[in-house]
Amino acid sequence: MRSTGDGLATGGPYPARGALAPAAVGADGGPPAETPSEQVGYRGPAACAATGITYRQLDYWARTGLVEPSVRPAYGSGTQRLYGFSDVVVLKIVKRLLDTGVSLQNIRTAVQHLRSVGPGELARMTLMSDGATVYECTSPDEVVQLLQGGQGIFGIAVGVVWRDVESALSQMHGERVDTGETLVGHNPADELARRRNKAV
Repeated sequence: MRSTGDGLATGGPYPARGALAPAAVGADGGPPAETPSEQVGYRGPAACAATGITYRQLDYWARTGLVEPSVRPAYGSGTQRLYGFSDVVVLKIVKRLLDTGVSLQNIRTAVQHLRSVGPGELARMTLMSDGATVYECTSPDEVVQLLQGGQGIFGIAVGVVWRDVESALSQMHGERVDTGETLVGHNPADELARRRNKAV
């Protein structure tokens, strides 16, 4: 594994395979659909409900730059932050890392790495941590190597988090960025399918 900073080490360029790989699949059994996060945003309460964090945590993380909304930041009182689908996935991962005792400094490094990859690659990641360092495992051998280290290790299959967030957000309101239209019970994958059908 190659290190990308003090708090995150990554493996090779190939996604993990086998039983320990994240089981991220789309509705047709293929990879998950690319989510049009630049087209649809979720307000703070929806992001909190989908991830299990408090609004106070969400606000603090945005103000300190840990996880900022990529669709629309707050521009002062009266404006609403809008979080993209991938933002919400990252929020849920941050919560899981904090819950298991990973330091905020290492989480910041991990978040920078998560933000640097595309949605398709993000959905196929497996993150492992020994409580001090966060690792991106890209092969079963790397997972085994970490487990043989003798320390307690926990893992996060990002594909599972992805599906959990997708399911939660499908019950909530989204907002179209271009028109401001409220989408009731919006499913990000449905929005992408609708746009594809329109283009045909």
